[in-house]
Amino acid sequence: MAIGEHPARALRGVVAVGLAAALAVAAPPARAQSAGLELARQVYQRPDGRDLSVRATMILREGQRAPRVRELFTYRLDRGPGEVWSLVRFVRPADIDGVGLLTRDFPGGRTRQWLYLPALDKVRRIAAQRKGGRFVGSDLFYEDLRDREPAMDRHRLRGEERLDGTLTKVLVSRPVDAANSTYSKRISWIHPATRIALRVDFFRAGRAEPIKRLRVHRVKRIDGYWTVMDSTMTDLRSGHSTRMRIEEAVYDRDLPKTLFSRRALADPKREAAFRP
Repeated sequence: MAIGEHPARALRGVVAVGLAAALAVAAPPARAQSAGLELARQVYQRPDGRDLSVRATMILREGQRAPRVRELFTYRLDRGPGEVWSLVRFVRPADIDGVGLLTRDFPGGRTRQWLYLPALDKVRRIAAQRKGGRFVGSDLFYEDLRDREPAMDRHRLRGEERLDGTLTKVLVSRPVDAANSTYSKRISWIHPATRIALRVDFFRAGRAEPIKRLRVHRVKRIDGYWTVMDSTMTDLRSGHSTRMRIEEAVYDRDLPKTLFSRRALADPKREAAFRP
């Protein structure tokens, strides 16, 4: 489904959008906050399967330089409320083959991350304070690869806006504890039918303009679940961008928890058996 082609854009005209925006501005702050928290919960709780296996392509672009193309596999396992485990494995090109990242998110915002570097044949822990570090030179921070529960932020519904012809709900989220996020604020444009953020602007403290922007180009329903198939994260200061294209996605394969272990992280052969 191309984002701009969703039937929702035919549901309201310009007058209705203007009225909705006016009502949002006039709404009491408490009501906007309550609606924002409810929307954040809907986004977080949208159906996305017990587990997910993905074959993907990452494309890094910087100025006039030739793009760098990487191939990778990612896996996710939902272990219950607030507990999500994930594994990323690069397979091409040769200079990044075997590099992997294991993330274990636990209820309450606790996260453990480990990076495997084949050249050193070593698994090393990613310190919590490195959440703002770039993952393997991409525009994804380590924090972007972690789960984030709605309770970790204060949310406010700003109103409704059209984005590429689609009417979206605009959600403003700020961390409850500034120390647990590298971002001071996130503004998300949520597609109401799929509950997927079609755009997210990321801010840092002291900056009026966003430092990064995520744009979703295409979503598709796979095995009954709405899936982001093509997206780009852009560093708005440098212009460097990271595009992620999903080539294949498979849900609910009953992935074993042993796949999400440091032992499997350090041994690509253990992970290779589960590639889609």
